[in-house]
Amino acid sequence: MNKFEALGFNNAIVKAVTELGFETPTPIQEKVIPVLLKGNTDLVALAQTGTGKTAAFGLPLTHLIDFTSRDTQAVIICPTRELCMQITRDLQSYTKYIDGANIVAVYGGASIDNQSRDIKKGAQIVVATPGRLCDMIDRRRVNFSNVRFAVLDEADEMLNMGFKEDLDTILSQTPEEKNTWLFSATMPDEVLRISKNYMEKPVEITAGTKNAGNENIEHIYYVVQARDKYAALKRIADSNPDIFAIVFCRTRIETQEIADALIKDGYGADSLHGDLSQQQRDHVMKRYRARSLQMLVATDVAARGIDVNDVTHVINYNLPDEIENYTHRSGRTARAGKTGTSICIINMKEVGKIRIIERIIKKKFIQGTIPTGFEACEKQLFSLVKKIHNVEVNEEAIEAYLPNIYEELKELTREDIIKRFVSTEFNRFLDYYKNAPDLNASSSRDRERSSSTPGITKLFINLGELDSLDSTSMKEYIAEVSGVDLASIVNIEVKSSFSFIEVKTEAAEVIQGTFKNARYNNRNVRIESRGASEGRSSGGYEGGGNKRSFGGGERKSYGNRSDRGGERGGDRGGYKGRSGSGDRRSSGSGERKSYSDRSDRNSSGERKSYSDRSDKGGYAKSNSDSGERKSYSDRSEKPASKSTGTESTGGDRKSNFSRERRPRKQF
Repeated sequence: MNKFEALGFNNAIVKAVTELGFETPTPIQEKVIPVLLKGNTDLVALAQTGTGKTAAFGLPLTHLIDFTSRDTQAVIICPTRELCMQITRDLQSYTKYIDGANIVAVYGGASIDNQSRDIKKGAQIVVATPGRLCDMIDRRRVNFSNVRFAVLDEADEMLNMGFKEDLDTILSQTPEEKNTWLFSATMPDEVLRISKNYMEKPVEITAGTKNAGNENIEHIYYVVQARDKYAALKRIADSNPDIFAIVFCRTRIETQEIADALIKDGYGADSLHGDLSQQQRDHVMKRYRARSLQMLVATDVAARGIDVNDVTHVINYNLPDEIENYTHRSGRTARAGKTGTSICIINMKEVGKIRIIERIIKKKFIQGTIPTGFEACEKQLFSLVKKIHNVEVNEEAIEAYLPNIYEELKELTREDIIKRFVSTEFNRFLDYYKNAPDLNASSSRDRERSSSTPGITKLFINLGELDSLDSTSMKEYIAEVSGVDLASIVNIEVKSSFSFIEVKTEAAEVIQGTFKNARYNNRNVRIESRGASEGRSSGGYEGGGNKRSFGGGERKSYGNRSDRGGERGGDRGGYKGRSGSGDRRSSGSGERKSYSDRSDRNSSGERKSYSDRSDKGGYAKSNSDSGERKSYSDRSEKPASKSTGTESTGGDRKSNFSRERRPRKQF
C-alpha cells in the first residue's frame, strides 16, 4: 500500500501521487499532513527548502477543497513568480483526476485580464504573488468572501522583500474564521508577529532543527582576493566538469555582468533577475531545466521558487545581505534527500560572516583551496576521457565513413590517435592555464608583496570605470589595440579612474609598446609597469588623484597647483602608508613628481625646497601679482594672505577666498 493512502487521502489524489512517484512522505509531510487533514487548524511549519513543503500543504488542501463549487476557497501567497508557477503546476498534478478542479496562478509580468477571466470561470484555489494580488483586489477582480484556507509559503522571504503591508491587505479581505497555514524555512521575529496577528493558537511543527540547514549539504568556503573572484569562479567550474550550478549575486547588474562574462569565456550560462520579462525568464528556466546551461547566475529574489532536480552546486559569488538568506540559497541543492555542495567565494574580511552563518545553520564550513591550473586541467582531461569511453557508437550510421577514416589515419599508431583526439578538446585548457597563478588569498598576498610573479607582469593603465569600462570591455580593448591573445590577459582590476592588469610576461612588452601613442576618447592612454607606480597605487587613486576631463580632450592641471596632492592628505605629508617617496602625476602631462621634489616656484623659475618650509606645514600660497609662491613660514609678510585664524600680528581674520583668484582653465 502506498503510504500516502494510509494517511487518509481520497483515491483520486492517491492515484495522482503514485504516478508522480511519491511513495514515502518526507519528515515534514509525515508531521504536517495528519494535523491538516483534521481541519480547523492554524499551523506554523518550519522546514528547509527542498524538503517537500509544497506537498505538505498542497495535498491536504486539495483533499479538503470542495471542487464541485466554483467559489474561491483557498488562497496561497508566495514571494516570486517562479515559485507561484511551481506551486500551481504541483497542485494541478495533484488534482489531475479530480473533475472540475481549477487552480489559477496570479503574478506580475502576465496579462491581468487573462488571469481575471480564469478566476471568473471558477477558481477554487488561487496561487498569487502579493503585488499582483493586491492590484486585483484594488480592481475588484477577486472575491475572497468564501475563502476557508490562507497559505503563506516562504513567509520569511516575503517579509524580507517588504510585503508586510500587502499581506495585511490580502488577509484583511478574507473571513476571520478561515484557517491560516504558514510555511517558512527560518523563524525570524517578523514571522512570529504574523503568527500572533493572524492565527489563533497555531500548531507549530518543525522538521529538523529550527533555522538549521539541510544535513545533506556540504558547505565550503574559498578565501581569495576581491579581484580574483571571477577567476576563482571559473577555476571552480573547470574543476567540476559535470557542474550544474546556481551562482548567486547581490545585484541585477552584477548578475548580468557575470553571466555575460561566462558566456564570452565559453561556459553554458545565463542570467535570471528582475529586469527580465516573464517570457525571458521562462525561456532561461526552460533551458536550465533541460540542462542546456551549466550555470544559472541569479539574484536571491529571482531564484526563490526554482525547483530543479539534481543541482550539484550552489555558488555564493557574494554572501547575501541578510545572512539568514544563506539557508534559502543553499536549499536550491540537495533536494528530495539528495546531496549537494554550497560554496562561498569570500575575501579575508568576510571570514567573520562565515562564522555567523555557521551558528545560524548549525553546521561547520570547510575551508577549501582553489584548485591549481594543473588540477583543473587534470579534471577536464579525465572527464573527456570518460566521455570518450562511455560514448554510444551508432555502428550502422558510421559504417559507411569508416574506410576513409581508416585510410586517413593509417600512418598513426594507436597512442598517436588517442593523444591527438584528446588534444583537439584539451589544448585550449592547457593554453589558458599555462603559468596560471595560485588564487588562494595567502598566495595572493605574497604576490602583492613581491615585485612580480613568475610568468606574470602587473601593469597600470589610466583608464577605469569613469571611461565606461568594466573588466570585460577593458580586456577586449587591450587585446584589440595590442593584438595579444585574450588568454594572455590573466586578470583586470578596474577602479574608478585607473586599472591594474596582470598579463603573461611575454605579452607585457608588446602591450606597453603598442600603447605608447594610443588614445581613448580623445585622451592619451598610459600603460606602465605597476612597479613604477607602486607609490600611487598604495595610496589609492580613487580618492581623486586622477583629475578627469568630462568634456573630452586631455586632462589639465589647475594652474600651478603642484603642491595640491591628487590624494586627500597628499599635501599633509604624502600618501597614507607611504613616507616621502610617494609618486604623483601631473594631470596634464602625465609626468610624475616625487613629494621630496615638491617646491615653491617664484617668478624667476627658482625652485625652493619644501625643507625650507616652517614647521607649520600645509599648503603653499600664491601671490596673485607676481606669481611668487610663499610658504606659510612667510605669512607675516603678507597680511592679506589666507589664514586659518587670527594672525599673531593682530591682523584681521581673512576668508580663504579673500585673495585674488586665478581664472580656472577651461576644459
